[in-house]
Amino acid sequence: MKVGIIGGTGQMGAFFARVFTTAGHEVRVSGRKTELTNRDLAEQSDLIIISVPIHSTIPVIKEIIPFLKKGQIVSDLTSLKSGPVTAMMESVADVIGMHPMFGPTAESLKGQTVVITPGRCSDDQIKMVSGIFSDQGARVTVTTPGHHDRMMAVIQGLTHFKALVMAETMKLLSITPEETELFMSPIYRIETSVAGRILAQDPMLYADILSQNPEVSHVLDTCCQAAGNLKNVIESGDTDAFTELFMADRKWFGEYCTRSLEMTDKLIAAMVKA
Repeated sequence: MKVGIIGGTGQMGAFFARVFTTAGHEVRVSGRKTELTNRDLAEQSDLIIISVPIHSTIPVIKEIIPFLKKGQIVSDLTSLKSGPVTAMMESVADVIGMHPMFGPTAESLKGQTVVITPGRCSDDQIKMVSGIFSDQGARVTVTTPGHHDRMMAVIQGLTHFKALVMAETMKLLSITPEETELFMSPIYRIETSVAGRILAQDPMLYADILSQNPEVSHVLDTCCQAAGNLKNVIESGDTDAFTELFMADRKWFGEYCTRSLEMTDKLIAAMVKA
């Protein structure tokens, strides 16, 4: 199969170029400075993968639509799925949205999750693409674009929002991470490390994830409401009310609490050894 990756000179595009090359496919890439153009890949590839920033994804899709034909598969790697899949459906090609749930610094697909959101494609095409990833150790989740975006509003939106709120709070309190290092508990170290990891990367990536997913706004409103409720309970000094809220949340998480305790114990042990 001839695979063309638009944006294949970027980190994530290059990662998936290696994935498809490992799977035995012929891979070609286009980028800002390559001789091959987006049009070349759209016209000459069996599978076209768009790997560009979120805000550029739909414009690139619109750019190549006139050059796509029946029998091809067009896909993307963006963190949002409803908009890009809808845009790709305007073509005559078959459509499979994809979202790797990891960064381009991952060593391989082993143990990683890739979400697939079919638009217009056959079961055999889904199995073919899924098989390329699962054969290299990935866990593949197949869902709809809309459900994907609702899940990402929590998995990415809420996580990034919480981490950035922590960083912003520390800044307003004039407390640096370095000042807290001699006092760090393992859990605090994990939380500040997540915040630091996000802040070390491209702000436009997180701006796009938080602002372009229409599902995020409701999640953040709910988060602020939950924070306000918890703040009121804490400030009231009513330990019974706090325990009631705490236990209701524990019941909601169910057995995941036990699994989380075991998992984080292993993570903390590894951190201490490091």
